[in-house]
Amino acid sequence: MKIDLNADLGEGCASDAELLTLVSSANIACGFHAGDAQTMQACVREAIKNGVA
Repeated sequence: MKIDLNADLGEGCASDAELLTLVSSANIACGFHAGDAQTMQACVREAIKNGVA
């Protein structure tokens, strides 16, 4: 059995990079209700670096 540990990220919390070391997939805010372009780019970079889907 494989379990997907998912998190909502990029919403302005300071712990996104740390959470990306723990999860297997992430939903990254795209700036409509939370987040901004810089936060989104940083989260995507960290997700790729950590192999997060």
